[in-house]
Amino acid sequence: MSSDLVRLARSWLAQDPDPETRAELTALLDGGDADALRERFGAKLEFGTAGLRGELGAGPNRMNRVTVMRAAAGLARVLGPGRHVVIGYDARHKSDVFAHDTAAVLTGAGLRASVLPRPLPTPVLAFAVRHLGADAGVTVTASHNPPRDNGYKVYWNDGSQIVPPVDSEISAAIDAVGQVSGLPLGSPDDPAWATLGDDVVAAYLEAVTALPLGGARGLRVAYTPLHGVGGATLAGAFRAAGFEVPATVEAQAAPDPDFPTVAFPNPEEPGAMDLALELARSVGADIVLANDPDADRCAVGVPLPEGGYRMLTGDEVGALLGEHVIRQTSGDGRLVATTIVSSSLLGKIASGHGVRYAETLTGFKWIMKAGDGLVFGYEEALGYSVGADSGLPVHDKDGIGAALTVAGLAAQAKLDGRNLLDLLDDQARRYGLHATSQLSVRVDDLSLITGAMARLRATPPVKLGGREVESADDLSEGSAGLPPTDGLRYRLSGGARVVVRPSGTEPKLKCYLEVVVPVTGEVSDARAQAVQDLDALKADLSAALGL
Repeated sequence: MSSDLVRLARSWLAQDPDPETRAELTALLDGGDADALRERFGAKLEFGTAGLRGELGAGPNRMNRVTVMRAAAGLARVLGPGRHVVIGYDARHKSDVFAHDTAAVLTGAGLRASVLPRPLPTPVLAFAVRHLGADAGVTVTASHNPPRDNGYKVYWNDGSQIVPPVDSEISAAIDAVGQVSGLPLGSPDDPAWATLGDDVVAAYLEAVTALPLGGARGLRVAYTPLHGVGGATLAGAFRAAGFEVPATVEAQAAPDPDFPTVAFPNPEEPGAMDLALELARSVGADIVLANDPDADRCAVGVPLPEGGYRMLTGDEVGALLGEHVIRQTSGDGRLVATTIVSSSLLGKIASGHGVRYAETLTGFKWIMKAGDGLVFGYEEALGYSVGADSGLPVHDKDGIGAALTVAGLAAQAKLDGRNLLDLLDDQARRYGLHATSQLSVRVDDLSLITGAMARLRATPPVKLGGREVESADDLSEGSAGLPPTDGLRYRLSGGARVVVRPSGTEPKLKCYLEVVVPVTGEVSDARAQAVQDLDALKADLSAALGL
């Protein structure tokens, strides 16, 4: 075993305050497991605009107390003494420990820390930053990642996630941190360390129940928090808004960091919604709602005329919510925004209503920077921020506020003798049927993704799905005022579009496909045509990727 590897491991061991990771590392050293040590110490988790995210364990390439304390110390150096940071956390393994370590490091460095009272949805933290006038926020969560992961996300004083150059400044400050065993640490008894009460949750509920929900309330909802932290907050929001509290999947109602009933705790993954759909059938639900484990995303299912339920895509929900918000708000300066990988339909809706529209890079940190007057933003990965005339209560995606607004929209449709599918058909007739899909490839070796992107850049496709490629944008060079990002965008004949990019949080290559089919007869015919067109795109793109 390399002496350098042993030296790094022993140096880490000397500063690690966690008996679990100390035992893990000691066993690896005693057993001479060079491969396992190299995996933990041969690289490190990089701090970026998504913060940190990775598997729990010992070493710089894992999420652990040392990694978190270093991150907190870096944040403290960038902010400076006297600044105020709000800290939230979910119910994953070690989340509460990491949150309290963060508070200890920040208060030890002369900052003030306010910790949320218990595991709560990420949007509550994002709301609390602005509500309390804090300088920054931290939430400990890995969102919908597998059970062995955790993460660390930083918000700035505007209540939205950090963007460059702040991420680089924090990363450089983290690199300058020495042994964490030498950091001064505060304690919960310190006057600078506050544990918040339920008043901050009450303020959040008041804000989201003031969204444009409409007046109808007659709706039966089936819901799952997918073993996450959204259940109690969503129930409180529905109750405060005057809705019947949703029927909740009992086996998934309580927070559980092992997510025992699902392979992946992500409502987009196959099988994740099975229990919720089963509950919906048993109670005759008008809609199905789900949050991911930290409740910043919202999934929506609807009953089909022939029986059963269908999950709507993020783009379908985004189009419904976007037009609803536009209709329910007023003012000439309103702006709606989505990302370059989301459907182009929101732009047509905005144009039809005389409202400004913007496209951003992927991620809510960019949507929140779209411009003044933002009343609605969404991304196709089930993330939505719903606003009112007063603006956005949460400057990040908010699965609770979105669920409430969807419920209000569905209740009004039910009162009118209609449903969400009818509203989608209305949009298809007005703007053309915009159908989207994804081709997602998970890999064990990230070099496969690098190789696929290199092949596409070296030999761009000239035709996909029988459509001519009319233009190709290498987004790494920046495009249409957007900052550079690792991605490729192809505009095809007939209004179709393909975007290919590596995931920022998972070992995946993600391809986003869209076709636009004019509705000249039945909407169902246009939908059938769109399925064929998307299948053809997927087949050709798969061949071009070579994965």
